[in-house]
Amino acid sequence: AASTCSGCGPGYKTPLDAMKGPREEIVYLPCIYRNTDIQKPDYLATVDVNPQSPNFCKVIHRLPMPNLKDELHHSGWNACSSCYDDPSKRRNRLILPSLISSRVYVVDVGTDPRAPRLHKIVEPIDLFWKCGLANPHTSHCLGSGQIMISTMGDPSGNGKGGFVLLDGETFEVIGNWEQPGEAAPFGYDFWYQPRHNVMISTEWGAPKALGNGFNPADVKAGHYGQRLHVWDWTTHKRIQTLDLGEEGAIPLEIRFLHDPAAAEGFVGCALQSTVFRFYKTPKGDWAAVSVIYINIKKKKLGLHSFTHVFFAIGLITDILISLDDRFLYFSNWLHGDIRQYDITDRRNPRMVGQVFLAGSILKDGPVKVLEDKELDSQPAPRILKGKRVQGGPQMLQLSLDGKRLYVTTSLYSAWDKQFYPDLVKEGSVMMQIDVDTDKGGLKLNENFLVDFGAEPDGPALAHELRYPGGDCTSDIWL
Repeated sequence: AASTCSGCGPGYKTPLDAMKGPREEIVYLPCIYRNTDIQKPDYLATVDVNPQSPNFCKVIHRLPMPNLKDELHHSGWNACSSCYDDPSKRRNRLILPSLISSRVYVVDVGTDPRAPRLHKIVEPIDLFWKCGLANPHTSHCLGSGQIMISTMGDPSGNGKGGFVLLDGETFEVIGNWEQPGEAAPFGYDFWYQPRHNVMISTEWGAPKALGNGFNPADVKAGHYGQRLHVWDWTTHKRIQTLDLGEEGAIPLEIRFLHDPAAAEGFVGCALQSTVFRFYKTPKGDWAAVSVIYINIKKKKLGLHSFTHVFFAIGLITDILISLDDRFLYFSNWLHGDIRQYDITDRRNPRMVGQVFLAGSILKDGPVKVLEDKELDSQPAPRILKGKRVQGGPQMLQLSLDGKRLYVTTSLYSAWDKQFYPDLVKEGSVMMQIDVDTDKGGLKLNENFLVDFGAEPDGPALAHELRYPGGDCTSDIWL
């Protein structure tokens, strides 16, 4: 639940107010069956994370979608802290775009937050015909009451980074946010900062190239992105493109600092495992510079050579910033660790916490690390409540007070199947990490495990995490 003062809308007045919000009690996660052997629809799971509850760490509700193989992925809200000044707005609909089918589901979480129900389906044809767009990814609510969803492709599976606008009441497709002809060559994530009249978007790759797995040849062929796109928030025009070079290949999650006056933030670049800081320059345009680099580990392994090179990199996938803009967290999906950086000095992030949770370089796995500048030995596998954790840490969500970090282990079904076949067989997990917010430090909570391998219809791949009252990756302050 959000704050209950009279005359205010959803969310919180400021990010620091949000830090004083109530402790999370339930979490929503999309669970995916595409690319598994289970012919069942993806579903939205509701998980009880209240330690006082008899259902602690249990899935208490499942809402199956009416179609097969959607690939639910990320989710957003019909209203968030960007509508805080509008008392008529309520955060009661969860927006669930399907990455592959291009459907957008609107889920009613207001009537009964513990038992979500389907409210509306936006059909792919509306995105195709009204917008010329497909493969929706990130959704953010706007202060205007509309909902904006970034896309990765055109209806033919080529790269196209545009934005779909939905009406915040009827959830009908209004049309494109961007001006005609302004779409970027690739799309993925975005974040806006109206006080600086700016929105910045990122690039993954062409849906056709990444749809069924990763092939390094597609990077060389130009089917993956390496740019940030800067947009004028008022005119909806693309005003600048920042090419991050090979070092910044596949820039995924982008996070402005939460402070709405801030003109800077960070973006995690997957392929070379770098984090770039982007910022407004004194002359008013934008620039980006690499500030964190994860060493590539030299390895040999008994796998087909095709994934061979890839295993040497960390593969930064998710990244988030604490609500007080003090700590940055990210996951290395292939190396298997989560890191915490103190970003008080924005130009020089300092690592203050690290925990290994699984990954591709475990002691008893097929990979032998020949040279490692960071570790003395390969990490041991994680056995949590008797279950071996498969895959690597991926999606992250931080409690409002910054003290608990939740993590799931699935990246995207086709890549899961390629890099971590046992993850698909055994299902993903959700874990909780205790955070030292004083000096920094991460420690796995050994008493917390949600095992999606034990789901009624068989092992599922759980992805992004959302709290009903908003969180540090859903809410934007104006």
